Amino acid sequence: MSTTVLRVGTRASALARTQSGLVADAITAATGRETVLVTVATEGDVSTAPLASLGGTGVFVSALRDALLAGDVDVAVHSLKDLPTAPCEGIALAAVPQREDPRDVLVARDGLTLGELPPGSTVGTGSPRRVAQIAALGLGVELVGVRGNVDTRIGKVSGGELDAVVLARAGLSRLGRTDEVTEVLDPIQVLPAPGQGALAIECRSADADLVAELAGALEDPHARAAVTCERTVLAELEAGCSAPVGALAEVVEGEDGEELWIRAVANSPDGSLAVRLSASGPYDDPIGLGRKLAAEMIAEGAHDLLDQARLE
Repeated sequence: MSTTVLRVGTRASALARTQSGLVADAITAATGRETVLVTVATEGDVSTAPLASLGGTGVFVSALRDALLAGDVDVAVHSLKDLPTAPCEGIALAAVPQREDPRDVLVARDGLTLGELPPGSTVGTGSPRRVAQIAALGLGVELVGVRGNVDTRIGKVSGGELDAVVLARAGLSRLGRTDEVTEVLDPIQVLPAPGQGALAIECRSADADLVAELAGALEDPHARAAVTCERTVLAELEAGCSAPVGALAEVVEGEDGEELWIRAVANSPDGSLAVRLSASGPYDDPIGLGRKLAAEMIAEGAHDLLDQARLE
């Protein structure tokens, strides 16, 4: 076992530091390694512009990867849904730890659910995926763009600026704030982002011993299979992580052992049109299953819907 202190790169937000701290503690518990968090500013943290206008894909990731490749940190921790689907030269996805609950949640005034909000109520989200799927429910709420950390977003509700915000349950769980949730959104209505609720642990691919060490300490095969399948759908649809695409894969017990079941949706920006399909297949071939489902979605017109989103 190496005695070298592992430098764990993290974004500066409270959620990112909490997530990275959990990973650092898990590394220490499993390997005995001492760890230290190193804060790295990313474009997504510095800019106040809507994520879609920044290009969406990779705005929270690039600076951490640059720090890895420059040797400033040894490990980088990301929310996996923020990772571009294309591989990055010199970088290895060493581990996908056990996944948190991937669903979206509502934090609303007066303890209300989405269906209880009066028509015209303002619901904050910066996600085209959430906008499209909530608009499709036909509840008459007004969807308002919002940026900022968890405190900022929830503060807009408690301060009366918004009636509700939509967030990922996983982040609130890691921050110990699930008591503020007024509704967990059913994936039948709102599918989460591909990879939501999972963390990605990256290091330099040249550090083969560290890759193996992190995989042994942190990897959850079920989480890896599920997010690989979801992200394959996203990649095959040629959609970035800010596109109106939702996907959720789960490992289930089939007749012949474990298998994967995945649901996915591609929406037009206003939610008026959607291609929503599901598929199941072998647990050990998540890429093949993701490609199969994506091909079926493309045949049903998913590309046309996503082309609308790219033009807006």
